[in-house]
This record gives sequence, structure tokens and C-alpha cells, in this order.
Amino acid sequence: MIRDITLGQYYPIESPIHRLDPRTKLAGTLIFIVALFVAQGLVAYLIATAFLASVIRVSKVPLSYMVRGLKSIVILLLFSVVFNIFFIQDGTMLIHVGFITITTGGLIQAAFMAVRLVYLIIGSTLMTLTTTPNDLTDGLEKSLGFLKKIHVPVHEIAMIMSIALRFIPILVEETDKIMKAQMARGADFESGNLIQRAKAMVPLLVPLFISAFRRASDLAMAMEARCYHGGEGRTKMKPLRYERADKAAYGVLLAFLALMVVLRVLA
Repeated sequence: MIRDITLGQYYPIESPIHRLDPRTKLAGTLIFIVALFVAQGLVAYLIATAFLASVIRVSKVPLSYMVRGLKSIVILLLFSVVFNIFFIQDGTMLIHVGFITITTGGLIQAAFMAVRLVYLIIGSTLMTLTTTPNDLTDGLEKSLGFLKKIHVPVHEIAMIMSIALRFIPILVEETDKIMKAQMARGADFESGNLIQRAKAMVPLLVPLFISAFRRASDLAMAMEARCYHGGEGRTKMKPLRYERADKAAYGVLLAFLALMVVLRVLA
């Protein structure tokens, strides 16, 4: 499961989605998330499915590569589905045993919630897979530039988020190495119940935290040695500029959001 985490990784390939301005992809991800929460009914989710499938096809990122990242949210997905099945009491009653009641409304809501979570993860992962960390930092800083007027450290916030995303695959790789080293010495991370497996993870977390702090210290020293003092007065080698494709992408995204709103009103 550790090796299946794809969030924060970049998939280098030439595609129209990769060439879009990072601000367009950030705004597009936000619009897509809002549209998913607005969506209501089977027709709306079918349209969302077709839209997401079209974007994935245009991005040229293999679907199997993105689906791999869903393994890390299986527990959250199951918890959400079970919670909706047992605590939503709308519609026709199907099963009633003691305090357990399952209705058609609970099943439908659980299915929609599961689809929504899966699409949220895939949509967010698609943004990081098609955007380099440097572009993502520039896009965040440019998008939040208006906050500088109220003295919000926009550059530092964007840098922190970019470094956090960049460290995800590094820490995943480090975790995999530590797990293999400890398994070679007889450690068992798979057998036993949930509590036993949680206890088995403690020897893994200690060296992982030490490695993370060491990497953070090395990065801080490297930035200080290069006289890094924040974004004040810094220029960009490749300034961000909107192209015709970005304007077309905004039009498609806004049309998709408007369609979700109309379908919700009509539902």
C-alpha cells in the first residue's frame, strides 16, 4: 500500500493538460470539487464520470496509475460507506435487526458518497501528476497574490505546500526501504489484528521521523547557504501567462459547474 501512494508525484509526459497554466489546473480542481458536492442524482454523476474520464484521456496519464493511489484510502472509503448505510434512514426499509436498520436511501447515499470520494482523490491526484512542484508553487503564489495586501506571507505558504507535496514520494520511498530492512530482520507488518499491526508500526515510525527531521534540517541549511530570504524582490525565469487553451479550459469548467447546478435545481 505504501508504494501505491501517487499523490504528490509528477508523471512526465507531453499532453494538453500538462501544458496548461498551473493556475488553471488549481482553479479547475477547485471547481471540480465544488461541482462534485453540488451534484445530485444519477444523471449528474454520470456526467461527472464522463467529464473526469475525458480529462484523464486528454492528460495521457494511465488510469491504472491513478487507480493505484486509491488503495491508500480504502479504510476511509469503507468507513464512509458503512456510516451512511447505517445512519441514514430515508426510503424503504430493507433490513431491520435490533438497532441495525438499512434503507434504500442509505444505500444510495453510501454509493454516491463512495463515488464522490473516489473522484475527489482522482481529480486531486491528476493535478499533481500533471504539474511539476515548481509550477505548482508559482501557480499558488500567483493565485493568492491578492492576500499580500493584508500582509499574508503568500510566497512562504506556497513554498511550504510545494515542499510538503514534494516530500510525499520521498517519504514513501524511505518508508518502503525501512519496512524492507525491518522485514529482513524478522519484523511482521501484515499478520495479527488491527491493534497488533498498529503496534508493529511503532518501530517503523521512529526511524521515519528521524529521517524526515534530518531531511528538513538539510533542506533548511541548503536554503540558508544559498541566501534564501523569501520572495521579496525575486523574479521568475518563466513568468506565468494565460494562453488560449487556458481560457478554453476555464470555459469548459464553468459550463460543467453550471450544468451541475442546473441539474441540482431540477432534481
